[in-house]
Amino acid sequence: MGVAGTGKTTVGRLLADALGLPYVEGDAFHPPANVAKMSAGIPLDDADRRPWLDAIGAWLGARPADRGSVVASSALKRAYRDRLRTSAPDAVFVHLTGERPLIERRMAARTGHFMPTTLLDSQFATLEPLQEDELGVAVDVSGSPEEITERALAALTTLPADHRPTPPHES
Repeated sequence: MGVAGTGKTTVGRLLADALGLPYVEGDAFHPPANVAKMSAGIPLDDADRRPWLDAIGAWLGARPADRGSVVASSALKRAYRDRLRTSAPDAVFVHLTGERPLIERRMAARTGHFMPTTLLDSQFATLEPLQEDELGVAVDVSGSPEEITERALAALTTLPADHRPTPPHES
């Protein structure tokens, strides 16, 4: 989770590979109207996000209970994460955090993404960092994607043993 430009897709894929878990891009669950709105530089509101969060939650809820997965999703507000936990109560969040200038530079350098840099302020304004009672870790996004992934993996080991993501069992 995190604001646009923190590396959710790149780090999410690396994290999924490291853990031997399936990866899915949360943006793929946005209805076309949401993509059009963001492409036009218009921030999504809570009503726009509900069907998107429900689609991600449905995908997570359909996963076998003993198998994990990695989903890249902004999940900026506590209410959004709570909505996801309705379908996936054991969800663990990795909050990718960073300073605005770094994230803006990364957003400006990427190509082929519908989210314009102009929406970064609205993302930061909406962001509610993980709270103490939420299962997850915060990870700084400075450095390479591999360094960020290593920090995320190390941070996940600090969670209670029954909530640490583990690779699927070999059969």
